[in-house]
Amino acid sequence: MTWVDALIFSVVEGITEFLPISSTGHLMLTAKLLGHEQTEFVKSFEIVIQLGAILSVLALYWRSFLLKPEELKRVVCAFIPTAVVGFVLYKFIKRYLLADTGIVVWALLIGGILMIVFEKTRKPGADETTGVAGISYPKAFAIGLFQALAVVPGVSRAAATIIGGMLMGVGRRTIVEFSFLLAVPTMAAATALDLLSSADTFSKDQLGVLLIGFTGSFIFALICIKWLLFFIKKHSFVGFGIYRIVIALVFLFLIPR
Repeated sequence: MTWVDALIFSVVEGITEFLPISSTGHLMLTAKLLGHEQTEFVKSFEIVIQLGAILSVLALYWRSFLLKPEELKRVVCAFIPTAVVGFVLYKFIKRYLLADTGIVVWALLIGGILMIVFEKTRKPGADETTGVAGISYPKAFAIGLFQALAVVPGVSRAAATIIGGMLMGVGRRTIVEFSFLLAVPTMAAATALDLLSSADTFSKDQLGVLLIGFTGSFIFALICIKWLLFFIKKHSFVGFGIYRIVIALVFLFLIPR
């Protein structure tokens, strides 16, 4: 992998990590377009550069982790289901799910359809939960269960948590911000688990590539978070659903597998 490839990957990761369109799926499809096989290093690279995106959340929401214990407690509660599922299925996920672009394409397509149907049929209530600290612990845990569905590449961690939260009556901006916060322990745990099992196999050149990916993903994730918070003030997630369907169809019919 060259530094140019690493930069392209970092842009894709930074832009897609917090949008409901699946960053893992886009990274896998990007690897295919660039001609990279899903080797152990490529799989690890796709996981490790998420650290840059994590740092962007910490840069914007550090008060929630250091000064707002009620918000932090709800993040921890929601993280538990994903932690259990991710730890138990780690080897299966990396060996099989992250190696199959077909799973990604179909998950993008089906997820896009469900997202559009959800937005078109949803009727917001006047009693929607606002503020992360206002999310009850049962709701936080249930949101974590939804997030666990994202172990399937292409589902999208952001989409699963956002749609799950809105189904339970959490306000749009609140669940989007909660999704940002929940990404920190989730992505940090996935990265740490991967580094513990494969860090000693990286060469010096590969570490340089990882650094480029890390830096780029931080910058673009920071920009994307701010853009998404502005976007949801006036728009639904229908556009993201349409995008998922289009990109899935492009890969399904136009890109040879």
